[in-house]
Amino acid sequence: MIKITYVEHNGREHTVGVPEGGTVMEGARDNGIPGIEADCGGACSCATCHAYIDSAWIEKLPAKQPMEADMLDFAYEPDATRSRLTCQVRVTEALDGLVLHMPERQA
Repeated sequence: MIKITYVEHNGREHTVGVPEGGTVMEGARDNGIPGIEADCGGACSCATCHAYIDSAWIEKLPAKQPMEADMLDFAYEPDATRSRLTCQVRVTEALDGLVLHMPERQA
């Protein structure tokens, strides 16, 4: 299991084990983490799984694909550098220890 820390907008942290091969969004959903709604179920069509990647991890994630970048326009207060749709971030061993922060609300 890959350890990922989800930080709610109020600062409450949830560190959970997420299976390799899934997505960061699935890790939040499957562990009942508040703040990731994932209305489209991971189809990259709603922006309700938006999160801010901790600055120490930005360069370690794969680049955003064009569809994700376009959908981030619909996210609540997106940050050009830190915002990602968690449904588009595949969990790998390289992400063990990943930290992300949820926005105040989803779009």
